[in-house]
Amino acid sequence: MRRRQDEPGTVLVLSQVYPPDPAAVGQYMADASIRLAAKGTAVRVLAANRGYEDPSTRYAARERTAGVQVRRLPLSSSGKTNLAGRLTGQLSFVVQCVVRGLLTRDLTAVLCTTSPPFATAAGLFIGWVRRVPVHYWLMDINPDQALATGQLRKTSLLVKGLDWLNRQALRRAATIISLDRYMEDRMRSKVDDPQAAMAIVPPWPLDSRVRPVDHTDNSFRERHGISGKRVVMYSGNHSPVHPLNTLLAAASRLEHREDLVFAFVGGGLEKRRVDDAIAAGARNLLSLPYQPLEEIATSLAAADIHVVVLGNQMRGIVHPSKVYNAMLVGRPLLYVGPRPSHVTDLMDRHDIGWEVAHGDVAQAVEALTAIADADTATLQKLGQRAREAVLGEFDPTLLSDRLCSLIIGD
Repeated sequence: MRRRQDEPGTVLVLSQVYPPDPAAVGQYMADASIRLAAKGTAVRVLAANRGYEDPSTRYAARERTAGVQVRRLPLSSSGKTNLAGRLTGQLSFVVQCVVRGLLTRDLTAVLCTTSPPFATAAGLFIGWVRRVPVHYWLMDINPDQALATGQLRKTSLLVKGLDWLNRQALRRAATIISLDRYMEDRMRSKVDDPQAAMAIVPPWPLDSRVRPVDHTDNSFRERHGISGKRVVMYSGNHSPVHPLNTLLAAASRLEHREDLVFAFVGGGLEKRRVDDAIAAGARNLLSLPYQPLEEIATSLAAADIHVVVLGNQMRGIVHPSKVYNAMLVGRPLLYVGPRPSHVTDLMDRHDIGWEVAHGDVAQAVEALTAIADADTATLQKLGQRAREAVLGEFDPTLLSDRLCSLIIGD
């Protein structure tokens, strides 16, 4: 039976990660998928059946949630411990996506992202064979990220392949969707085509459960022994693209401040620096794993200030999306990274915290001392300003609607 022209058809979403996996990329893809489904579009998601951080975690092979059909594919994730394993899992995922995508009934569009990077190849091939538009939502840019972190060299065949793939995407995708103006500029520099179809849709606060929680009502602070302390928190993925050296060096110099504690919540390769420092005797550091989603509000609100870190080479390559939940919970920011950037744009517009350059430990100590000595009312004022800013600029419904309009029209 042929589909009528007035029927919405099916949008195929390719994303290696998808909830309940806690990875942020998957949560954004879920928000977009659910919004598309709410508008009457059939949405089919292809994702991995194992956890991105922890491949021992398994998810249901088939699921229908919030109107979205999710099919999780086997042999598509082997964790992040080594590059060969990651590439093998990504290749398996891409091949399975191509097969299933070509067989998807009533296909009208493909939405793919950079998790994994080669998902773009699957999307472009499906779109070419099925003659449907492909929309490419950038969450980061590779091979730029791998080059900047030293994981790969310019002469690598993988680098050349990813560069070629990016150029193909710029030429063939119906829309290239970036997260900020720096990311869009970087993609434009890769192709000599000022007419390339590009749009900016920034991410948004991820969880409706995130809200301000007063310290006196916060069980998280009491449970982890940080009541009465001024808490500087880094929460999320501890990745090499967010180097913690400057923050940890400043924390070491401030160990005499018994009223100040540095909480590192989450996981990732950089987390070992925190754990090594604690093992070596650091008394003002607290290391905790990712927290359950039902405790996200009390976890984030346990901080007095949230740290957002962006590597010097990462502007336009990755987007510091953790900034939104930090602002939504009503806390000011300590930013460690280059200027200008998306974060400094926010701070310049709204005056919501402190800024420190990588490597300037003295500047970091000065900022952290000011934070430790600030009265509670000052921090609360900055935090309220941050919350108002994120509610005003990054409304999830408005931004997800903008994304949907790019995929299915108004």
